[in-house]
Amino acid sequence: MTHLLRLLLSGFRAFLAICSCAALTACGGAQKLAGHAGAHYLTLDGNAPQVIAHRGFSGRYPEQTQMAYEAAADAGADMLELDMHMTRDCQLVARHNAWLSDSTNVARVAATNPDVARRRRMAEGIWVNVTYPATPAHGPTQYLSDQLVPGDPRSVLQALVVDGEDHRNDWAISDFSMQELRDLLRGRILDNAADRSSEWNDKLPLISAQEVLDIAVAKGKAQGRVILVYAETKNPYWNNQQAIANGCGVPGSRPFEQAVLQLLGQNGLNTPDSAIYIQSFDPDSLRYLRSAGMKAKAVQLIDGNDIDYRDGSVIYITQDASTFVSGRPYSWTLAGDARSFGAMLTPEGLAEIKRYADGIGPWKPQVLAHAVRPYVQGSGLKDVNQLKDTGLIAAVHKAGLVVHSFTFRNEPARLAGMFNNDPQQEYLAYYRLGIDGVFTDFTDTALQTRATYAWELKR
Repeated sequence: MTHLLRLLLSGFRAFLAICSCAALTACGGAQKLAGHAGAHYLTLDGNAPQVIAHRGFSGRYPEQTQMAYEAAADAGADMLELDMHMTRDCQLVARHNAWLSDSTNVARVAATNPDVARRRRMAEGIWVNVTYPATPAHGPTQYLSDQLVPGDPRSVLQALVVDGEDHRNDWAISDFSMQELRDLLRGRILDNAADRSSEWNDKLPLISAQEVLDIAVAKGKAQGRVILVYAETKNPYWNNQQAIANGCGVPGSRPFEQAVLQLLGQNGLNTPDSAIYIQSFDPDSLRYLRSAGMKAKAVQLIDGNDIDYRDGSVIYITQDASTFVSGRPYSWTLAGDARSFGAMLTPEGLAEIKRYADGIGPWKPQVLAHAVRPYVQGSGLKDVNQLKDTGLIAAVHKAGLVVHSFTFRNEPARLAGMFNNDPQQEYLAYYRLGIDGVFTDFTDTALQTRATYAWELKR
């Protein structure tokens, strides 16, 4: 076959794949690809990998707004992902961070609204000694806390310390009611903001978790399919302490998780087959939900701090607050457990997760090790020239769990160098391994690549 003919055939196949994806999306049939004749997927259930719209279509619109979620559904996403926090009046709001300045226009509003301005938290946190052995291998010997006055549950409303990380001089989501968040604030692009359109910044109101569920139902009915919701309990310890301080529960209670259970119940979603996943980085939150009667599907998210590009191994423990945020679940730090998230990826860890969850959500480098060979000091993601299967997907599937990996983005700075600035090459690498689902900021790219992969499997 001549080189020219190969190029023509390659282009034709890509054209067919894109057309196929467009047709599936137009008829609301992204899930129909699961039964595409001739395709033999390596996923746990043998169906096509699921496209999870990470905070909606967040690559194009301010995340977790109505427009972002509706655009993701219209593009054909299988699932709409949201992060949940608790408001001052005990409602679940769709927002990523507990602080507001990076994804909303709160600072601009505060400049002309004295009531909003005074809510900025200025107090310093207090340092607490860790209770596990204070060695460099375990990270910092102290962590920051917002429990300024022992015995006073309301003292947590002064500082803004979230899972050991200081966000002083910012606004806490728990200082606003759901209606205030809707009326006063507007969303902004968060991740890769410099590379993404700012057209809709400061124009779209914040929405509740219930509204995301309503969007999924409405769009599913309009498109003749089921659209799942993928909801995360964010910073559960922080949210519970804030909620107790705001009168949403008594000391020792779990008002945050109870609100999640209520959300599931009032929407008829508390069954193993319901169109929802509940996810969390903190196993304590998922364990509590199970013990309190949650029957819906659950996923244990697994984070990491950095990559050692010499061999592609993931770095968990650092000598700063990142250890408490991304190195280990915060509940482990509080309990005196010095292990890292890496412990969850062992056979013993997976067996333990199996007791309370239906799958894991690992960081991408935990699935494919990213390395630079030969290594040069200072090398980074753009220099990665070797990817190696860690065997995680096979191990997780053997345990009977699904694997949904995060987060796929289109920007060149987010891609390993060997993908040559082509995000579809990254998706294909994970699809070919048998990934069960991908969290993506760009629903269209994930779907187009999935269609390409379906045709590849048929050849």
